[in-house]
Amino acid sequence: MKLYNTLTRKKEELAPVSPNSVSIYSCGPTVYWNQHIGHMYAYIHWDSLARYLRYAGYKVNWVMNITDVGHMTGENEGDADAGEDKMEKGARREGVSVWVLAEKYIKQFEDSLRLLNINFPDTMPRATKHIDEQIELIKKIEENGFVYKTDMGLVFDTSKFHDYSKFANLNLDEQKSRSDVAVDPQKKLPWDFFLWVTGNPDHAMKWDSPWGEGYPGWHIECTAMSTAYLGNKFDVHTGGVEHIPVHHTNEIAQGYGAFGQHTANFWIHNSWLTFKGEKMSKSIGNIYTVDDLVNKGYDPMHFRYLVLTSHYRKGLNFTFDALDAAKVAYDKLVEMISTWKDHGRSTLSDEKMEKISVFRDQFRSKIEDDLNYPEAIATLWTAAKSNIPNTDKLDLILDFDEILGLDLRNKMHEKLSIPEEIESMVQERERLRAENKYDEADEIRRKVSDMGFDIEDSESGVKIKTRR
Repeated sequence: MKLYNTLTRKKEELAPVSPNSVSIYSCGPTVYWNQHIGHMYAYIHWDSLARYLRYAGYKVNWVMNITDVGHMTGENEGDADAGEDKMEKGARREGVSVWVLAEKYIKQFEDSLRLLNINFPDTMPRATKHIDEQIELIKKIEENGFVYKTDMGLVFDTSKFHDYSKFANLNLDEQKSRSDVAVDPQKKLPWDFFLWVTGNPDHAMKWDSPWGEGYPGWHIECTAMSTAYLGNKFDVHTGGVEHIPVHHTNEIAQGYGAFGQHTANFWIHNSWLTFKGEKMSKSIGNIYTVDDLVNKGYDPMHFRYLVLTSHYRKGLNFTFDALDAAKVAYDKLVEMISTWKDHGRSTLSDEKMEKISVFRDQFRSKIEDDLNYPEAIATLWTAAKSNIPNTDKLDLILDFDEILGLDLRNKMHEKLSIPEEIESMVQERERLRAENKYDEADEIRRKVSDMGFDIEDSESGVKIKTRR
C-alpha cells in the first residue's frame, strides 16, 4: 500500500513499525461546537483507511483525541497561542460550564460517527484526562534543553530545532506578523509556542504543574496522547491540511525535543470540503451537520457515498446538486443488489471466475494507490453491470462494502422488508390515480409517509423506499 507522505512530498510504501500491525493517530475534534460535515469529511476518509487495513489482514490500533482544553481561537487555524480558549468561548456562548459543554458536543460528535457508519477509533482520549502525560512529556522536553520561561508560561525554543521550517516549507520571515506574537512579547521568536500556560489566571480550567498552576498548550496534547497510546514511533498521523504549517509542525518539533525523532513515519493530510468554493466555517455561517442533512430527507449514506467519490487530497466542493446525484447513485445500487438476493447460484465458468478475481484485484489496487476511492467505486459499478451471475456480484459488492462502509447489507434488507399493508396501500393509491382521484391518492401517500416509507413515481413504475 502506498500513501502520500507530507513529510517527503511523495507516495511511499507503508512499511509498519511492527509486522502485521498498523498504528494510526488522527487529530480529533475540539468539542466547543457541533462537528459539521466539513469535519466529518476527514473522519470518513480515515475510517475507510482503517477499514481497508483491517480488511487486508492488519491489526489496527486507531487513536483519535478529543480536545476539550487549550485550543485557542486565532486569525489562523493553527494559531493556538492566540485569542481565547475555544472551550471557554463556547461555554460563555451557551451559559454553561466548560465541562457541560464538552459532554454535549462529544455526544454530538459520536452521534455523527454512528449516523455515517464510521467505526469508533479504538481509543478516544480526552485532553483533560491526560494532563499527567502532558506534564511528563514537557518535563522530557525541558530536560533536553528545548524550553525557556516567560511571564506567560513555558515556551518551546524552536531555535534549538534547526529543521523547524522544513516540514511545512515555511518562510519564517513571513511568520513575524503572526497574530500570536502579541500574546507574549517575551518570546524569543514569533513562532515559538507554549507548552504550558501560567499567565492566564482567569482561565476556567487549570492544573498544578512544576511550572505553576495553568493549562497545556494545544500542540502538546496530541504529542502526549499519540505517544502514550502508540509509542514514541508509530505508523501514521492524519489531519487536515490546515494543520501542516503550525499544529503538525509543532508536534514534530515536540517529538524531536522529547525523543530526538519524528513520532510518526507517515503524515497524511486531507484537503477540505468546501461549500460554494469556501471552506465551511461557523464565522461564515455556511455549515451543515449530518442531522441537518437527515432533516432535509437524505440518508447519511448518501453523504458518505459522495465523500468517497472524492479523493482525500483533492477535497470536495459540496453542493446539494452533488448530494442529490450521490443519492440517485446510492439508491440505485441498493435497488440493484436488493433484487439479487434470491437469485439462484449457478456454476461459474473459468471466464467468470477470472472476472471476479480481476475486479477484486482492481478494487484493492485502487485503494492501495493512496486511497483512490473514486476509482475503486468506478470498479464496483463496472462489476455491478457485468455479466457475472447476480448472486456472485452480490457477494463481491458486499465484500467491497466491508471497506467502503456504505451499510449496503442492512440497506438491502430494509429494501426487501416492505410490509404487506404498505404494498396494499400503494396498490390502492395506483387505482385511485388511474381513476383521477388525486386528492384521495395523495392522502394515502401522506399516510404511507407517516409510517416511515416514501413512494417514488418514475418512468419505470412506482417504487417504495424505507427511511432510516
